Parts: sequence; structure tokens; C-alpha cells
Amino acid sequence: MGYSIIVEAHFSAAHRLKGYRGRCETQHGHNWKVEVTISGEKLDKIGMVMDFKVAKRILSNILSSLDHKDLNKTPPFKKQNPTSELIAEFIFNRYQKRLKAPLRLKKVMVWETPTSSATFSLDD
Repeated sequence: MGYSIIVEAHFSAAHRLKGYRGRCETQHGHNWKVEVTISGEKLDKIGMVMDFKVAKRILSNILSSLDHKDLNKTPPFKKQNPTSELIAEFIFNRYQKRLKAPLRLKKVMVWETPTSSATFSLDD
């Protein structure tokens, strides 16, 4: 049991899926939405898991490396397909490194369209 906060941000980028049979094998773009869930067992002295402003700043800094880029030319996606699943894992790993204990990153959800998303989490 514990507390969680969710912050959201957006980025725009192009990608293509190598090995995919269909329209997504050609380069196309998305306006991606990213939701990050941060959890903690206890609240700080003023009653927060984490300041929303700080959580959003961390996410914005990570997404700046993806925004308005061709993801297929951006590490680590030069070697792996920039699928929503792998983008969620990439963001998760980067974000996790910036959190200090006892906070933990619960999950990252990446929306490539308003009706299609992928999630990466270490546990559910």
C-alpha cells in the first residue's frame, strides 16, 4: 500500500518499424503522450509523494532527447525498433535513474494515438 502521483507530457517524433508488414513500415509521425507513475510508501513533511513540478521537469528533460526527432536515428533505436513498448522502457530506465529512494517509478505508459498505448513496469 502506498501513494502514487501521475504526470503527463507530450512529444512529437517520426519512426518506422523495420520488419513490420503494413503501413507502419514506412516513416510516419505521432504526437506521443507519456504518463509516468511515481510511488512512495510515505508522504514528505508537507504531505506529498513528490512535487508535481519536479516530476514534470524530469520527464520533460528525458523527452527533449526524443522530441521532433527521427527515432530510428536516435539511440538506442538505431539498433532496435522504436515501438511504443520499447519507448516506454527507454523512458522508464532514464526516469528511474533520476529518482531518489524511497521513491520508485511504478510505470511508464506511452500513447502513440488516443486509443493505443503500451506500458512498461517492473511489477504490477
